[in-house]
Amino acid sequence: QVQLVESGGGLVQPGGSLRLSCAASRSIFSINAMGWYRQAPGKERAFVARIIGSNTYYADSVKGRFTVSRDNAQNAVYLQMNSLKPEDTAVYYCYVLASGNMYWGQGTQVTVSS
Repeated sequence: QVQLVESGGGLVQPGGSLRLSCAASRSIFSINAMGWYRQAPGKERAFVARIIGSNTYYADSVKGRFTVSRDNAQNAVYLQMNSLKPEDTAVYYCYVLASGNMYWGQGTQVTVSS
């Protein structure tokens, strides 16, 4: 069973930056997509960003501020978050879609507050 381990969350002031990392416990073959969702208190889990091959896609709310990237050799996906806003506060979950299977990370808390 593949496990995704996330790191990099924390508390940051508005306008600050954080970099989330997500690494798989073992090699994953036939990856179709990797990316991130987030869930704010009282809200449903929402799409943030994904990378398919070399193509990237973003939610409108993070476009221009967040950058998703991947390291195929490490089976890892990253999320660089700049110009953070209080409304970015949420638990962030990474995912990997491979051969029809969806794998999720355990979630990492990001809190943007002064």
